[in-house]
Amino acid sequence: MLSEAEPLSRLAILRRRLRGLSLVHGLSQRLGWGLADQAVSSLTNYVVVAYIAHVLGAVPFGAFSLAYVTYSFILNASRGLATDPFLVRFSGASLQVWRRAVPTCTGCAIAVGAVGGAGMLVAALLLGGTAGAAFLAMGLTMPGLMLQDSWRNAFFALGRGNQAFANDAIWALAMVPILVAFRLHGYNTVFWVVLAWGMAGNVAAAVGPLQARVWPNLAAFNSWISEHRDLAPRYLVEETSGSAASQLRSYGLGALAGLVAVGYLQAAGTLMGPFLVILMGVSLVTVPEAARVLRHSPRHLLRFCATLGGVLTAGALAWAAILLVTMPRGIGQLALGSLWRPTYPLVLPMALSVVGGCISAGATAGLRALGVAKRSLRAELFASGTLVVCSLLGAYLGGVRGAIWGGVFSSNLAAIVWWRQLTIAARDRNITAVGQHRSRRGKPAESRQAGEPEATLVRHSPVE
Repeated sequence: MLSEAEPLSRLAILRRRLRGLSLVHGLSQRLGWGLADQAVSSLTNYVVVAYIAHVLGAVPFGAFSLAYVTYSFILNASRGLATDPFLVRFSGASLQVWRRAVPTCTGCAIAVGAVGGAGMLVAALLLGGTAGAAFLAMGLTMPGLMLQDSWRNAFFALGRGNQAFANDAIWALAMVPILVAFRLHGYNTVFWVVLAWGMAGNVAAAVGPLQARVWPNLAAFNSWISEHRDLAPRYLVEETSGSAASQLRSYGLGALAGLVAVGYLQAAGTLMGPFLVILMGVSLVTVPEAARVLRHSPRHLLRFCATLGGVLTAGALAWAAILLVTMPRGIGQLALGSLWRPTYPLVLPMALSVVGGCISAGATAGLRALGVAKRSLRAELFASGTLVVCSLLGAYLGGVRGAIWGGVFSSNLAAIVWWRQLTIAARDRNITAVGQHRSRRGKPAESRQAGEPEATLVRHSPVE
């Protein structure tokens, strides 16, 4: 005969299972929107790159590449000052809290874009010629481009990846008619192509307030930086140091092994491109998801980060295996033409280098969720420094292959440092490696009190 408690226990188990299924469904849905959004964003950039390379030629393509590298640097600065602190402190917050924070975050992004755009306009005057034209077009559209990226990240922080996808889709759809109109009227230079790309991004940025139902507050720039001074300056250095290290590696490899070696390095990176799109798409939601785990179940944070790193690592190795098998069967010739044979031996070390980044991605999400900017900055500076040193030492000893194997060593060594910093930060927050969350006296940590704002636990997390 069944006791009264047994049906109740079965009902509780069923409820937990249903809740678990609901959480898994929500996570998979958000990851799906992240992948879709990154695919659209990458496609938009690829269309411009392919158009300039095939229609305008090598010199305009080089000018665009130089301007795009500068754009990427300013974008990383905007993320470090504006959207990274926002993701850390307002991911999963209530809609009311989110709407109070978005205007100052997006206003900060506009300010960074205005400063960066002004610098690009000065560079355009100094450079002149084709390069100057590319910088001029990019500089004119820079504030709107930074605003568009801030909307994108803000929507993911709220768990509305569909709105981020819609905003990036507007960019892609707006770019085509602008580009066609310019070409039909004879405006077929690098200035007009870059301007079409930037104008379309500004159109998407202008739609953002209609989606969010809030408007950017440019006047709140100083208050945003002041309020998040424990995070923003460190994330600024963290974001820009990584891109600077990659550029130094390319410049150093060109000086030590020649431009052909740089081309092979770029070709090997291009082969990993489809997986990198997935990696970047997943990265759009990892910090918000880690923040949600920290808020609702802190003892599962390390498990979440380890699972994330493991899944991404498996994906990178699977893609490398596909390349190794299919490239000799015609895919290499189709993808790279005559470059595929000298690039083929670089696939495995390039994939192993990406593996190090995948392992680090899990720890990065955890450190961002915890808001320990000092520790993530230490890890990033170590990763950037070892990438430059090991890659250039490898290039000196073994050309492009040595440079990539140096990158393998540095990325996996950096992964150890990232995880070391995460485990220390988790210990400082009393989140043990076995997944237990305890107070300093060994008793279970108290849960958030009823009525406390959802963002409080992350927003006021102690920073080392």
